Amino acid sequence: MRVLFVSAEVSPFAKTGGLADVALALPRALHDLGVDVAVVMPKYRIVEGKTPMDTVARFSVPVDGEPKECIVYRGALPESEVPIFFLAHDPYFDRPELYGEGTEYEDALERFTFFSRASLELCRATGFIPDILHANDWHAALIPAFLRDRAVNGIGEPKTMLTIHNLGYQGVSNADKRHVTGLSERALAPYLAGHRINLLKGGILGSDLINTVSPTYAEEILKQGAGLEAELAARRDVLFGVLNGVDTSVWDPATDPHLWVPYDANNLAGKVENKNRLQEELKLRAAPDTPLVAVISRLAEQKGFDLIMDGFDQMMEKGVQFVLLGTGDDEYERFFRDAQERYPGRVASLITFSEQWAHRIEAAADIFLMPSHYEPCGLNQLYSLRYGTAPLVRATGGLKDTVFELDREADQGNGFLFENYTGDALVEAIGRAVNAYREDSEAWTRMILRGMKQDLSWRSSAREYMELYDRVTD
Repeated sequence: MRVLFVSAEVSPFAKTGGLADVALALPRALHDLGVDVAVVMPKYRIVEGKTPMDTVARFSVPVDGEPKECIVYRGALPESEVPIFFLAHDPYFDRPELYGEGTEYEDALERFTFFSRASLELCRATGFIPDILHANDWHAALIPAFLRDRAVNGIGEPKTMLTIHNLGYQGVSNADKRHVTGLSERALAPYLAGHRINLLKGGILGSDLINTVSPTYAEEILKQGAGLEAELAARRDVLFGVLNGVDTSVWDPATDPHLWVPYDANNLAGKVENKNRLQEELKLRAAPDTPLVAVISRLAEQKGFDLIMDGFDQMMEKGVQFVLLGTGDDEYERFFRDAQERYPGRVASLITFSEQWAHRIEAAADIFLMPSHYEPCGLNQLYSLRYGTAPLVRATGGLKDTVFELDREADQGNGFLFENYTGDALVEAIGRAVNAYREDSEAWTRMILRGMKQDLSWRSSAREYMELYDRVTD
C-alpha cells in the first residue's frame, strides 16, 4: 500500500502543535509496518538548514489563474528511510512564521491552495503514485476537490482520508476569494458556507474517510462540532477515532538526551534528581518533597488557562511549586510573569518555546495540568505517563480516553480527572492529587509505574490506521 501523508507541519522541521509530532511519528510507524509512505510539507523559512535535501522536481502550480513555480526538495524523516518532500515557493513560505504574525496571513487561501494542488502535482512529477492521499487538517482539505475536478492527470484515482487534529481551526476565507482555487463551481460547492469558504467543511464532505485523533473526540464533535455538526453527522458512517501515540524514539526517559539524568520504571532515582536539578536551575526552593505542578502548552483559551488563573492562588495555598512553559495570548503571558514575581522561589514561568525544557519539565514534575476546554487527543498527558508524572486533566476528548482516576483502595488508575469546566472543579482535583502525593507515597509510586509501563507507542495506533486504509481501499 502506498500513502502520501500531506501535512502543513512536520517535526522537527516546523512545529506549532501536536500535528507536527503526529506527522513525524505516524509515517515512521507505518513504514515499520510495511506501508510505502512518503510525507509532503511546505518549505518554510524555518526548514532551511535542518536536514540535507536534494532538488528533485520543478513544475508550475496555477493559483488564481497564474502559474506559480514550485521547487521540490527531497529529504528523509529523522532516523528513518521515510522520504519527505518540501514544496518551495518563496513568496508563500519564506516568511518569519508558519501561519501568521500576530494574525493569520491574509493570503492563507492562496498559500494552501498552492500546497494542496502542488502535493498532487508532486505525485506526477516524482512518480510516487499513491493509493491513498492522507490529508491533515484544513491546510490540505482542498485535495478531494482537486481530485474531483480532475485538476491533475496521470495520478489515477487515489482514495482520500482526512484527519482532523483540531476542529477549532477550519481555514475560513471570504467566498469572494474562491476564484483563487481555480476549481469549478461543482467541485467548490461543498466548501461554501454563506459568504464564506470553509476548507475543513469541504474536506469533511468530500473525503472518502474521516478520522479524528481519539474515539471520544469523534463522538463529541457530532454534538459540539464548532459549527460543522451537520456535515459531520452526514458522514458519521465514515467517521472514526484513533488515539495518537508517543514517539518513543523521542520521548523515553531512559534515553532522553535532554534530561540531566536518565531513568526508567526499574529505577526512579533519576526522576528525583531531575526534579532537584530543575529546582536549582529555575531558582525554585530546594524542596524534594513538595509537589511540583507543571504546564507545557500554547497559552490559548482552549487549553483551560482561564481555569488555572481563577484557581491559581487556591492551588498555591496547597503548598505546591509551579512551573510553566509556553507562549501565546498576551493576557496569559502577563499573568504567569506576574505569578513568578508574586511567588518567588515557588513559581517559574518560562515564556518561550523550548524542546529541551519541555523534556526536562516532564521528567521533573510530579503533577501535569491539562484542564482543556476541549482536547482532540492531547500528547502531553501521554508524555507525562511515560515520564512518571501524574496527569491531571479535564475529562474531555482524548484526555478522557487515556487518563483514569486513581483509586487507592482498588490500586487502579494512572492520574486525576474532573468534569465541570470551573476553577473550583480544577482546584478540588488538585487537592485530591496533592493529598494522594503526601499521604501515600507507595500508592503514588505504583500509580506512576502503571503509567510508565503502558504501551503508548505509535505502533498500535499505526495498526489502526492501516485498518482504516484497508477499509477505504476495499
